[in-house]
Amino acid sequence: MAVMSNLLKPLLLLMALAALPAAPQAAETRDADDHFFNLNTGDLKAELTDAKKADKKAIFLMFEQEGCPACIYMKRNVLNRVDVQKFYRERFLNFAIDIYGAVPIRDFGGREFTEKSYSQSLGVKGTPTFTFYDLDGREVVRIVGPIKDAAEFLLLGEFVASGAYKSSKFAAYKQSRFRKKGS
Repeated sequence: MAVMSNLLKPLLLLMALAALPAAPQAAETRDADDHFFNLNTGDLKAELTDAKKADKKAIFLMFEQEGCPACIYMKRNVLNRVDVQKFYRERFLNFAIDIYGAVPIRDFGGREFTEKSYSQSLGVKGTPTFTFYDLDGREVVRIVGPIKDAAEFLLLGEFVASGAYKSSKFAAYKQSRFRKKGS
């Protein structure tokens, strides 16, 4: 009887494990620098023209700096997700700007800067800073600091793409959306 019990225990354990619901699949990921951001030509005015032709909703800029822990978090945990990349690439042109960079950049008005002087001209002080520009080159949304997770970052994209930014702040929009999902 003891021998049968010893043989039966592993079998029962396997059956119990098989009956558990499957663990949720981790989101598919790939490198953010290669798949989230568009190739930056350094000419935001020309990018604006391209965004209009491609029927994009806005231009998205992420101001970052080398070694920024929150920037690294965003790239490794949010911007690397395929669902996030797909959503943002379909609706926006996405560019990274190094707040200390010496790379030349032309702003939406055609003025010449370096990435650093452009960042300073906009008053960007902390990283990451996320900004969205409408198709007239006007800043419409600015968020300073990391976004909690992919769901909230997608909600931010929806907030801009839907035009909700015209009548509310992101915090209020987020609160109303999370309240609706919890109802």
